Amino acid sequence: MSLEGEQAPEFTLESTAGGEVSLSSTLESGPTVVLVNRGHWCSFCAEQLQTFSEVSYDLWFNEGVDVLPVVTSPAPKLVEMRDRFDLDVQLLADPDGEVADAYSGTEETSHGVTGIAGTYVIDADGVVRYEQVADHPADRTYGNWVRYFVRNDFEDPFGE
Repeated sequence: MSLEGEQAPEFTLESTAGGEVSLSSTLESGPTVVLVNRGHWCSFCAEQLQTFSEVSYDLWFNEGVDVLPVVTSPAPKLVEMRDRFDLDVQLLADPDGEVADAYSGTEETSHGVTGIAGTYVIDADGVVRYEQVADHPADRTYGNWVRYFVRNDFEDPFGE
């Protein structure tokens, strides 16, 4: 089931910055990117998160876009991940996979329940304008592409 063109499912999750973050609170100031990631142990997740870490301030400062990485791991493990990879974005803990399941889905792996990697660009009205669900763990949309997508009025910047 695709969420593109639909209202994004609302959620509130614990942040590695402390406290909780909800999708609706970030949408009050502009569009939001939701990244569903498999877990604190996932190297493909870390690579994607680093690309969003590089563009997150620019997206926020120039476009009012928040980046919300949802990871199916408990918050203490996500603090370790954030610090190990020197990420400039805060991670949101979804240890039971409830938010991941509402977006891209979950699967049972050797690490327990993990999210299926997905990238969602949600406009300020809460409508999903872009969705990419991974066919395999390395299949990812990177931060710079999303930055161009937002700046191109939610259209493919390369005309594909």
